[in-house]
Amino acid sequence: MMNLTQLVLASHNAGKLKELQAMLGESVQLRSIGEFSSVEPDETGLSFVENAILKARNAARISGLPALADDSGLAVDFLGGAPGIYSARYADGKGDAANNAKLLDALKDVPEAERGAQFVCVLALVRHADDPLPIICEGLWHGRILPAASGEHGFGYDPLFWVPERNCSSAELSPTEKNQLSHRARAMVLLRQRLGLK
Repeated sequence: MMNLTQLVLASHNAGKLKELQAMLGESVQLRSIGEFSSVEPDETGLSFVENAILKARNAARISGLPALADDSGLAVDFLGGAPGIYSARYADGKGDAANNAKLLDALKDVPEAERGAQFVCVLALVRHADDPLPIICEGLWHGRILPAASGEHGFGYDPLFWVPERNCSSAELSPTEKNQLSHRARAMVLLRQRLGLK
């Protein structure tokens, strides 16, 4: 069990910081890597796990604090797991709307039964930059890709991701509901257990 009061999050994404802080609870303060550096490391790994560890080590090295990294994305069955680790830059870094448009185009004539997908989240926590034993927690959130965007909440691919257990898109869930169901929430439950957080 680790005694942690502060963690640096290896992300400049304010939405992700807020979401993960809400899930972690108040006993651990989550700080943004943006406080220490504006430089993003090259994500040279070929898997969510490799990239999460790479980002966590980089954040720990820069900040001198234990670091938490989240590598997450959307894996679409019909596309062989794409966009996968390239989810955020699927449309060459042109943003969420372009990513969503490219995905809809790729699945244009694909029937509903073959539009299965899962959001994937891998959390990696290192005590220091050279930690030989990173804590790795994975969360999967199964659903399917809608033929058109629906809903106003969330970010990324949320408007296209159908959540069967709620009969709506991820972007139609309230932030509270999403924080209980999502891939990130599932990975965080495991992390909280590993850290002995109540």
